Amino acid sequence: MRILRNFALLAVLGGGLFAVLLVLISTGILDDYSLQILCTAGLNIMVALSLNLISGFTGQLALGHAGFLAVGAYSTGILLLAHVPLPLAILGGALITALLGFLIGFPALRLRGDYLAIVTLGVGEIIRVLIINLGDLTGGASGLRNIPGYAHNIMVNNPAAFLWIFPAVFLVVALVANLIQSSQGRALISIREDEVASQAMGVNIFGMKLMSFTVSAFIAGLAGALYAPFIGYLAPGGFDFLRSVFFVIIVVLGGMGSLTGTILAGVGLTFLQEALRTNAKDWSQAVASLFGNSPGGTIDFVPMSQVLFGAILVVLMIFRPEGLLGSKELRLTKLFSRGAK
Repeated sequence: MRILRNFALLAVLGGGLFAVLLVLISTGILDDYSLQILCTAGLNIMVALSLNLISGFTGQLALGHAGFLAVGAYSTGILLLAHVPLPLAILGGALITALLGFLIGFPALRLRGDYLAIVTLGVGEIIRVLIINLGDLTGGASGLRNIPGYAHNIMVNNPAAFLWIFPAVFLVVALVANLIQSSQGRALISIREDEVASQAMGVNIFGMKLMSFTVSAFIAGLAGALYAPFIGYLAPGGFDFLRSVFFVIIVVLGGMGSLTGTILAGVGLTFLQEALRTNAKDWSQAVASLFGNSPGGTIDFVPMSQVLFGAILVVLMIFRPEGLLGSKELRLTKLFSRGAK
């Protein structure tokens, strides 16, 4: 009953927000560029939530979620180029990624801690290398081009993508939230806290880990599947180790084990990343002047952005390792019950 009530409140809140955004789109207040950033933020939130499920709630450190994002994206892109209908292509990309997550998790989840992190990192890099070398299927290093979008007219592709991505984000949030509040979710959290005690209480440690890893891969693959028709072009360089680190930073910043924190951090870091990208020249000139370079000198923006996100991660680990919200959540039932008093 509580899960149904929470889902109903989340549906009302999400539906209201969706309606407001649709009004802003129809009136032109939200332009095409703003929609692109919002869609990117939604996709980042989905991947970060999938990572938080396995790392934050289950306690298994994973560092290769960009690989799952790539599998979902390339699978859907290839299916779309083969003229598979869009809904089936998106579902197919997510299911293929879930199957891969199951196959990888079956041997890898017998490891713990740093060993599991190294394996998942290696898997992510193996996926990227395979994409580069399977040129006939994936386009190789030059990328997969001319992927059909959400709309035949490219001028309305971003609004059409928003109509797909926003409901998907809502469903993923509802899925993860209800999973964590279920008996399986409590089992996952118990594994994070103490595996020996959980096993003594009858929890199937390996089975629950494998379930969490498979669901995590499915969500990341779904984000990749939605990404392919949104962007229309896929390159292996966009799914490297730094992309995985970006998702880790989102989870750590928001709080390991906090859905609310992950959502807020996903939106915030996406807009920060875009601000750094669009003002790259100004930022690089300012940093160059600090180091005594010539007034017209610049510093390469990409390394500077990597340094900034790396610095955020280091500062968090030192001063607030639990993240901004820790494991706290914004409970809709409590919020509405307080407002009713």
